[in-house]
Amino acid sequence: MKADLRQLPANLNHWYVAALSRDLKARPLAVTLWGEPIVLFRDQRGRVQALEDRCPHRLVKLSHGRVKGDDLECAYHGWHFSGAGECTRVPYTESPPRCRVRTYATCERDGFVWLFGGDPEQAQASAPLAIPEWDHLNYIASVSIIECRAHFSYVVENLMDMYHGPLHNSYQAWGDAQLLTIREGPERVDAGYRAESFYRIDRIWSVAQLFIPALRSPHPEPLDVSYVYPHWQSTLGQDFRLYCLLCPQSALSTRAYLVHFTSLEAFKDLHRLPKSWRRLVKDSLYGSAGRLLDGLIRDDVRMIEEEQQAHLEHPERHNWELNRALAAVQRLIRVQADRTVASSDNC
Repeated sequence: MKADLRQLPANLNHWYVAALSRDLKARPLAVTLWGEPIVLFRDQRGRVQALEDRCPHRLVKLSHGRVKGDDLECAYHGWHFSGAGECTRVPYTESPPRCRVRTYATCERDGFVWLFGGDPEQAQASAPLAIPEWDHLNYIASVSIIECRAHFSYVVENLMDMYHGPLHNSYQAWGDAQLLTIREGPERVDAGYRAESFYRIDRIWSVAQLFIPALRSPHPEPLDVSYVYPHWQSTLGQDFRLYCLLCPQSALSTRAYLVHFTSLEAFKDLHRLPKSWRRLVKDSLYGSAGRLLDGLIRDDVRMIEEEQQAHLEHPERHNWELNRALAAVQRLIRVQADRTVASSDNC
């Protein structure tokens, strides 16, 4: 008998997004990755460090403390811990105990702090999902945070399912999707749809279509979506690119970052401006699609949480699902969960 999909663990031998880089400043930041409480902080050189969010002295949260040089000081008794997890100082003794705190591999890339929750040796052999548009001067970014009381599988299925356009009304850039192709493997699922796009970013005024539905002109565009475990990415024609960067917190809680890029590739005159001006345009327009993203998230989270609650109340009932892309996603989640079990058995 197959294990309940909605209870399967996330495979932590992957890079997950823990925070936006801009949100990690002078104070430590508490995050959770699949039941593990973790504290992030920057040392005096600005490097990101990640420790288990428990002081080994009394097991209180280190995230309540403050950064002192390269160390994190516990708020309770002032014990200090380095980014390597070593206890470096106890204020009331000259001989601090030789205790350690678990550490996690981290890196900063494309505006995010990434966290590797599994085997540190595997962290060296892998890399976070690339987001080349983040620093590209021809793409305007908007970021919204998803907080969802549901298993991460529900979030991914929602993202891969392009048939729920009726839910979003004016918040969605496309409609009338048709699934054309599916490719699946042990690391990813790629689904190709054809959809009617409502926007075409080919004139400077055409950006107004994002906010004024009456200006939109439907036209067919390829809509490609991919679950590149554990994250999601999508393109709609040449104008829009989307990413959803996940951080599964538990079997009943998922945090994610939805990242939207609007392309300025069609504005040839813009490309002739000095890079400093193009950077100014990019930075000034950051977050311009935020209202649309927030609307999409609000609609989706309501439905996803209802799905989760219905499953908790009636786990014996099964969905009548017609979208073959979702079955492929479920198979991939099971493959990755099996790898997690196998990795644990080998420890």
